[in-house]
Amino acid sequence: MKREVVIPDTVLVRPPITTFHKSGIYALALLWHAVIMSADLLERSAAKIIRLAASGLDVATFWRECSDVITRVVPGYSQPCWFTFDPASLLVTSHFDPAVPELSPDYLAYEYGHDDIWNMAAVARSGRRTATVHELTDGDPRNSECWRSFVAAYGADQELMVPLRNRGGVVWGTVSVFRESGRPVFSATERGFLADVAGALAEGARRGLLIGESTDRENHLAPSLIVLDEDLTVQSMTPGSAELLESLPGCSASQLPSVVTSVAARTLSTSRSESNPGEVSVARVRDETGRWLTIHGAPMLTDGMSRVAIIVEQTDPDRLAPLLMDLYDLTEREKDVTRIVLQGFSTSEIAADLLVSPHTVQQHLKSIFDKTGVSSRRELVGKIFFAHYEPRLRDNERRTARTKPIRGGLVAPRACRPGARP
Repeated sequence: MKREVVIPDTVLVRPPITTFHKSGIYALALLWHAVIMSADLLERSAAKIIRLAASGLDVATFWRECSDVITRVVPGYSQPCWFTFDPASLLVTSHFDPAVPELSPDYLAYEYGHDDIWNMAAVARSGRRTATVHELTDGDPRNSECWRSFVAAYGADQELMVPLRNRGGVVWGTVSVFRESGRPVFSATERGFLADVAGALAEGARRGLLIGESTDRENHLAPSLIVLDEDLTVQSMTPGSAELLESLPGCSASQLPSVVTSVAARTLSTSRSESNPGEVSVARVRDETGRWLTIHGAPMLTDGMSRVAIIVEQTDPDRLAPLLMDLYDLTEREKDVTRIVLQGFSTSEIAADLLVSPHTVQQHLKSIFDKTGVSSRRELVGKIFFAHYEPRLRDNERRTARTKPIRGGLVAPRACRPGARP
């Protein structure tokens, strides 16, 4: 009687000999078939992820499709857990896990309020292609309080984390796969597969964030134009400008917002300067709704009379990160130090990157702590995350629940005063 052999469509690593037919030739043929099948599955799965990355999907849809592909190659006890980062700071801006639609505030408080050996940013900046919790805890995940409290408590025994790093070395997030007790450790084949597709996963996430921002812009405002004369009296304005001006601090029925008059006065002053005639003045301010607006002032000369054109537009998200540091009145060098601290680098690493001494770095840190009202690096990271990044994370959780596209960058931040606690 002819015996039919069915090979499961999954990666087979060290197949048990007991499953083979007694015939050595038959066993060898079966083993070779399994190897070919597993190699074919790896190739097809990688090709599918590359196609998905180029398909113009929003982030959540991209991750959902990739999860189905990954679980066939690297099975876990649940779907993979995904995070996006702000590449400049390695702080989380969104996550996707059908089993955990909303991250616990306690988890975020621990992730950004304590030093722990098992930390996403640390893995991301380590240069590792993959990492397991057992590797970084010397074989005992209980050495990580974060693991004990927020992962093992839900039944996980293993975690494999993969930084989503593109060809340029920029990390756009991470993906983690979990296994329960009694399951095999993650094999070299499984880890190699995820490491090989990490670049495509990073590119898909990057494109997905751009799609989310372009197809569903956040409170986007059309620019407004206001023309003032030399006495700072309004000569004309485009429709909608009056309502926009009323949302700015210091506006009343009898006077323009102070930021507008300041920009206008500075513009008129520079227009009369021989060294910088026609220089454009710029200021940024947050309106009563929390939106960041940019105010531009440009001189106009018509009929021999000086006027000022004031343009008010919503601040480009790419300009928000440096603007947030301006809230604390940090110097340019202190901003540089803060950006590197957010990524988790040590004093010696910061000194080497900025070509200064470790003592100089410590002096900068002392000044930064004084200005931001914190007493440690970890407090600094936590303060910036909860004030300026958690709003984007929570916004994206709500958007995912409504099947709306995830967006990157920063949401309009809450006011953050020196001494305030997250």
